[in-house]
Amino acid sequence: MQEKLKLSKLQGASTPAELKRLQNVPYASAIGFIMYVVRCTCPDVAFAQNVISRFQQNPGDIHWTTVKNILKYLRNTKDMFLVYGGDKNQELRVSCYTVAGYLTNNDDLKS
Repeated sequence: MQEKLKLSKLQGASTPAELKRLQNVPYASAIGFIMYVVRCTCPDVAFAQNVISRFQQNPGDIHWTTVKNILKYLRNTKDMFLVYGGDKNQELRVSCYTVAGYLTNNDDLKS
């Protein structure tokens, strides 16, 4: 997901024309596909999938654009994977670091 992208329920479709246009957008199908990919092959997209899933009831243009960007990321990284090297006789040790930002729901200010 793009850094500093703030998604909110207020960005959903608000006019009748926008609602009608977004009814033809396969938003839920795209979310389902991303959920499948997260489960099977790309856990690195899990956070973005979690955030965009919150807006299935009333997505707006920014939500659909975000879904398309995630799909582009998946398409462009389909040939990339992790390779663990080193001595096969030694135990694999993986260290992981992250920067946690727990305030992810801008609508009710909860994580």
